[in-house]
Amino acid sequence: MLLTSGSTFLRCTIPALAALLIGSTWAPDAEAKKPRMQVKSDAEADLVTYGQRDDVMRFAAELAERRGLDAAWVKATLAEARYVPNVAKFIMPPPAATAKNWAAYRARFVEPLRIRTGLAFWRENEKWLQRAEETYGVPPEVIVGVVGVETLYGRHMGNFRVLDALATLSFDFPTGRKDRSAFFRDELEQLFVLAQAEKIDPRELKGSYAGAMGMGQFMPSSWNKYAIDFDGDGHVDLHGSPADVIGSIARYLAEFGWQRGMPPRFDVAPPVDPENRAALLEPDIKPTFTARQFSERGAGLPAAGREFPGLLALVELFNGDAPPSYVAGTANFYAVTRYNWSSYYAMAVLDLGEAIGLIKHKIDR
Repeated sequence: MLLTSGSTFLRCTIPALAALLIGSTWAPDAEAKKPRMQVKSDAEADLVTYGQRDDVMRFAAELAERRGLDAAWVKATLAEARYVPNVAKFIMPPPAATAKNWAAYRARFVEPLRIRTGLAFWRENEKWLQRAEETYGVPPEVIVGVVGVETLYGRHMGNFRVLDALATLSFDFPTGRKDRSAFFRDELEQLFVLAQAEKIDPRELKGSYAGAMGMGQFMPSSWNKYAIDFDGDGHVDLHGSPADVIGSIARYLAEFGWQRGMPPRFDVAPPVDPENRAALLEPDIKPTFTARQFSERGAGLPAAGREFPGLLALVELFNGDAPPSYVAGTANFYAVTRYNWSSYYAMAVLDLGEAIGLIKHKIDR
């Protein structure tokens, strides 16, 4: 079936999802820049550390001075950081010829296991989800959607040592794509700030190949800036405290513009005229047009969308060789894309959370 929007799809599939729940339970190869040490295989990566590199030790000394940290501790810890070939491999972008496919992307996340697990997560943490909505205005289904898409509710938080991942990308960022080593050096610095504040051994933290951590996959800088001790136990724990995860995600989205009570998107029929469609697509996913301007350009909105007082963006989602899908995104849709800069990601978060919410409300009645 051709997808016109997430909400339309959910209305069509919710009975089937309910039946399933009630009755049951890419990264291409790339030539990495050669590090200044010998690496024979991933299995031997733990034998190759950064301890003898002058540039790494200079970075450690400068970091310690900037942040007022113990220089011996920073140097000794960074000396144990390991170059990991798979980190350099996985950070590479997909082949240019790879076609985007929203239908296939959606199917990876809006599926029975994630919905069933998300339903259990919602029930177990309902009081924290309610408190997060009261405090930050972010509804439970959005937070539940984020945790589900990011880590399947904590099942897949990453097995890379964050210290190794960030050191690899800081000091041996692979060639073949835009160099982001400065960004990762900043994140590596933030990792030491985090470890000092939370009294954590940075060598023990695990995460993704890019250094994101916990159920919500926060980079160290986001952890330091937006994470919150929502359960009041004196520590911010994004790995083991669902309360802290929920509060931190809600705070992050609110800081990036989430507005209480605003729908994140509307169904939309795109303009038939190619010039009008191109004009609405030109600003990409940033809300730019009023509902009236949408109508003047020939975009069809539902009644609620036509009455919406804010700005909208025409969001185009490619479906491989099939026609694209479209939604009209609001400021709240844009806020979700600040968590992960992808309209496909934002749609998956919203559709997953709404699917779980519809099932929950159906069962609770």
